Amino acid sequence: MKTQSMNRDWIATARTLSEALPYLKRYVGATVVIKLGGHAMGSDEGMASFARDVVLMNLVGVHPVVVHGGGPMINDMLKRLGVESQFIRGKRVTDAATMEVVEMVLSGTVNKRIVQAINAQGGRAVGLSGKDANMIVCDPTDPELGLVGDPVEVTPDVIRQLHEDGYIPVVAPLGAGREGETFNINGDTAAGAIAAALKADRLLLLTDVSGVKNAEGEVMTQLTPENVKELTDSGVIAGGMIPKTQTALDAIAGGVRAVVILDGRAPNATLLELFTDHGAGSLIRREVK
Repeated sequence: MKTQSMNRDWIATARTLSEALPYLKRYVGATVVIKLGGHAMGSDEGMASFARDVVLMNLVGVHPVVVHGGGPMINDMLKRLGVESQFIRGKRVTDAATMEVVEMVLSGTVNKRIVQAINAQGGRAVGLSGKDANMIVCDPTDPELGLVGDPVEVTPDVIRQLHEDGYIPVVAPLGAGREGETFNINGDTAAGAIAAALKADRLLLLTDVSGVKNAEGEVMTQLTPENVKELTDSGVIAGGMIPKTQTALDAIAGGVRAVVILDGRAPNATLLELFTDHGAGSLIRREVK
């Protein structure tokens, strides 16, 4: 009985691979930007699973770019170091002392954890931030918030070169100011700006929710920018989902083919989205006419 069960498992695996072939062919040479949120990083097992998915994508010809957040890790480190935070309208003021911690955590601890996880699964990941090669130049989001920046110039040549050389870029959401400052960038915003500059085929926003939900609480699998605007105006899209859908709209306007908001805690979420007919989460793209 055990042998029969194992045979069924292998047959199911072979069938899955066979059914994925059209999707594997579809994404050969495609650039896919993946925003990995701090809450979606989860356990070491979850990180290893995510890393395997990214390595597999790379092996079948996809060009992945991982852009990560790290809010929970930053909060923990600020608390441990006794750095007090000031908030204005619910947003953290990033002064020089806070910025030192933010850069240490994002470019150091978080970035290298992801790089190490990908390398441990057989990939070749390289960690960098938006400051490297002046990839992301920022203006202040709001002078009251200090060193929080909005991308105004994105030059992703270093990412293209890494892809040509077979590496997987892992990008921390930091940017350079015009006067030599370091700016903290919202992770979703940074991912959207990089995806638009690369004219990516997909931007995957991995978060801790299953997608955009309608008024009945059901996940909406297909949306257009017009749908998103209507749902936002009516209050169905609200709270923390608003900045994510706005990132999606900005990315699509900037040339990204489609954006998917999905639960990064779900096993193999990125593979389900790219290589199956079922997909995962909420896909937002212009209506095909």
